[in-house]
Amino acid sequence: MSEPTELRLPALEIRQGPNRLLYSFAVDGKRLSDFATISRVHREDGGELQGYQRPEVRSHIAEIRAYLESDDPMIPNAIVIAFDPRVRFESSDVQPLGQGFSRLGTLVIPADPSLPPEDRPGWIVDGQQRAAAIRDADVEQFPIYVTAFITGDNQEQKEQFILVNSTKPLPKGLIYELLPATESRLPAPLQRRRFPALLLDRLNRDGDSPFYKLIQTPTNPIGLVKDNSILKMLEHSLENGALNWFRDPRTGRGDVEPMLKLLKRFWSVVAEVFPDAWGKKPVHSRLMHGAGIISMGLVMDAIFDRFEEVPSEQEFRADLEPLAEVCCWTRSECRWAFAPDDQRKWNEVQNTPNDIQLLAGFLLTQYTRRVWARTRGRRLASAG
Repeated sequence: MSEPTELRLPALEIRQGPNRLLYSFAVDGKRLSDFATISRVHREDGGELQGYQRPEVRSHIAEIRAYLESDDPMIPNAIVIAFDPRVRFESSDVQPLGQGFSRLGTLVIPADPSLPPEDRPGWIVDGQQRAAAIRDADVEQFPIYVTAFITGDNQEQKEQFILVNSTKPLPKGLIYELLPATESRLPAPLQRRRFPALLLDRLNRDGDSPFYKLIQTPTNPIGLVKDNSILKMLEHSLENGALNWFRDPRTGRGDVEPMLKLLKRFWSVVAEVFPDAWGKKPVHSRLMHGAGIISMGLVMDAIFDRFEEVPSEQEFRADLEPLAEVCCWTRSECRWAFAPDDQRKWNEVQNTPNDIQLLAGFLLTQYTRRVWARTRGRRLASAG
């Protein structure tokens, strides 16, 4: 192994708050891989989420590379790098510059290209395609502008990655999968999805969950059910349904284990009551489709509302079995009888707001007629 070297780069330190320091500097983009790497999102053997970057997009990299190899290229946007504490800043200013929030100095970066990527001191938070294009481009060098921060906290790296990329055309599933590992305040839309994303993560990874490895996420691309369908189902229930009973309205969070108990129990019974429709691709089963997942989530809320507590498996089964007679999740000869003049084939129900509302209304109406009204009538008769 070669002796480690140091890069000593002129840099500007900028203080953005009591505990927030940024560093701006320029470096030959060909040397980025000497001290920085990309932490791609993946699951360890134990199921823990590691990394936070999306895989390289080869077509995008090729476009940037072609531009870099043109006559007069310019990339004004900064690459963002998170450094670990091995990187240090040496100030050359006795007094801060300007209004007191910046200092000139030297950023000292260990740069040993023989180190394996995971042992390098920097992680590229934003700009992986640009970095890869510069690496591959047929140019001798290409100076690039870098903004960096120093932290030993992997959670902070993930949070900054989310904040930097949430307004860009980045796969939403990647951001949602990272949300449970964050704690700091995020923009309101992401803040609202953090707790549902935590529940989704547990449903997908807990061995006793009926959704175990069935939800499609960046680290589980072979999953059958779209992550966004599960998130919408959870959000509806957290806001106005059964899961809201276990939620603290002040924080938006809640008691996770009772929520998971309810979700696992209900959806396990759904899988038993509709065995021919469970575990199939959405194209073959509308139960595993966005419309089916969201609509059945509303049925779960209605059943919980009837019992005003978490029903037992037997109670869930007794309330769901009457619906099997009117559901057409997979049967080609079956039609959804939404109305006398609105009957559709099983696969004509689409994942659109109108169709979801139609299917949910139909299932809730059938549940009220076949279960709620009958049981209420029996209770009134026995009381009389």
